[in-house]
Amino acid sequence: MENKFVVSSSPHIRHSDSVQSVMTDVLIALFPVAVMAVLLFGYKALITMIISVVTAMIVEAVWLRKGNIFGDGSAAVTGLLFAMVLPPSPPWWLVVAGAASAIIIGKQVFGGIGYNIFNPALVGRAIVVVSWGGHMAGRIWSQPDPFNFMADISAVTTASPLAGQEEALAVSLTQLFIGNVAGCIGETSALALLLGGIWLYYKGHIDWRIPVGFIGVVFLMGAIFGGGFYSGHFLTGLFHVLAGGVILGALFMATDMVTTPVTPAGKLIFGIGCGLITMLIRFWGTLPEGVTFAILIMNAVTPIIDRFTVPQQFGGVKKSA
Repeated sequence: MENKFVVSSSPHIRHSDSVQSVMTDVLIALFPVAVMAVLLFGYKALITMIISVVTAMIVEAVWLRKGNIFGDGSAAVTGLLFAMVLPPSPPWWLVVAGAASAIIIGKQVFGGIGYNIFNPALVGRAIVVVSWGGHMAGRIWSQPDPFNFMADISAVTTASPLAGQEEALAVSLTQLFIGNVAGCIGETSALALLLGGIWLYYKGHIDWRIPVGFIGVVFLMGAIFGGGFYSGHFLTGLFHVLAGGVILGALFMATDMVTTPVTPAGKLIFGIGCGLITMLIRFWGTLPEGVTFAILIMNAVTPIIDRFTVPQQFGGVKKSA
């Protein structure tokens, strides 16, 4: 009958998951995406991922003055996610600059993991897009050469399917689903991304509301406002879901535990907002893709969403206006 009443500081409910175990699960979820990237784009995609991950881990270890470069695994996740939103064969210095920016500007200046308000990998991508747009836009996207590990993919480049109707109609939905299209190394294969997303959902690391809200709005707006150019309104909506970074963003970026709302209603609002801004940029913005800036904008308004969706405490006093 001892210790029936134990007084302790919060948190009072604990879980067996640790930061390192969660990050390991994310790396496992990204494994099929990474494998598919190498199968489609060859050794240059592998080199890009290695440079990004190693840079992110070293920069964080130096910043924190720690000898263990893997640490809790969050730097490796940031580096791999940043690589996923890059072309298959960017200049090595761009990868280093972006990965370092993701760790320093996107994460450490806010106090490190758990305190950053923006998704670090997307901060890195936003910086390289603004700073070196010529390497991130236009007809610079390598054509996949499946199962040819030594292929010189930089020799044949084209525009992404989101560049225009001509480019969109040149690819099939099957190509978009498997990933045999030009684009960032981690966003082309919806199949690999869905496998990773299923793993994260099974492990309880992501909530269904954000991906469903995000992807649902993209599909609806694509079907309603897309003009039906892709063999009808339904398939046009499906094209907008499969093309670009929607699935990667919805499953791996927008579901970041630190930078998204904590309430169920807030998560749904967050996902809907990401989808809405993404499509506004696609249809009426100057960029062909809007996932990066949509998620970053919604990261910024997360505190406001939390404020209006967190339920009142039982017995709490309502604040006066």
